[in-house]
Amino acid sequence: MRSPVVPWALVAFFIALLAQAGAFAHGVADGDQLFLESSAGSQLVPFAYLGAKHMVTGYDHLLFLVGVIFFLYRMREVATYVSLFAVGHSVTLLYGVLSGTDVNPYFVDAIIGFSVVYKGLDNLGAFQRWFGVQPNTKAAVLLFGLVHGFGLATKLQDFALSSEGLVGNIIAFNVGVEIGQFLALAMILVGMGYWRRSESFQRHAATANKLLIVAGVALVVYQCNGYLSS
Repeated sequence: MRSPVVPWALVAFFIALLAQAGAFAHGVADGDQLFLESSAGSQLVPFAYLGAKHMVTGYDHLLFLVGVIFFLYRMREVATYVSLFAVGHSVTLLYGVLSGTDVNPYFVDAIIGFSVVYKGLDNLGAFQRWFGVQPNTKAAVLLFGLVHGFGLATKLQDFALSSEGLVGNIIAFNVGVEIGQFLALAMILVGMGYWRRSESFQRHAATANKLLIVAGVALVVYQCNGYLSS
């Protein structure tokens, strides 16, 4: 019998993410912020790099993606759901920044935390068991993708970005976000594939989704506290 290494690795992953709350999420490092604000004209490659870096270090995005693909075994299904998330994320990121739509960042990030809670509950079949109704999972992923995109847009709106080359730079940033999402998803799928081949998957799948719920609740509480303290 194989040792349940992956479940314990997943526990450590969740703990590390929560321990870093506030360090990443939709935040941008000081050096990156300085670059963004001092850049003028077309800076496609640097903006794409920063977008990819954001996604790889965005623990709320990663937690949601883990929940989305947790019980997806066919690559076609994975591609469909991740594409829906990417479309939603892209639309509101571009719209939010370019239109200057102002949304409270704590409110948006709290909903993002709730999206993690939702996915954990959905994976456990809680909605069917509690209410006798199964939400449309594809519509939910698209909807939460829209919210995740607004989350990043609210942070970029805090920066004094040059209007020169802004459209191209934001598009490049979004492309980078999607590249980062692809890289992060590839690593997640490798880990999930290894775990699913072990006997421990069925024993620990429910526990992993309960950890998702706990992590999501922690994110919601963290953002609500930030809103009340601001």
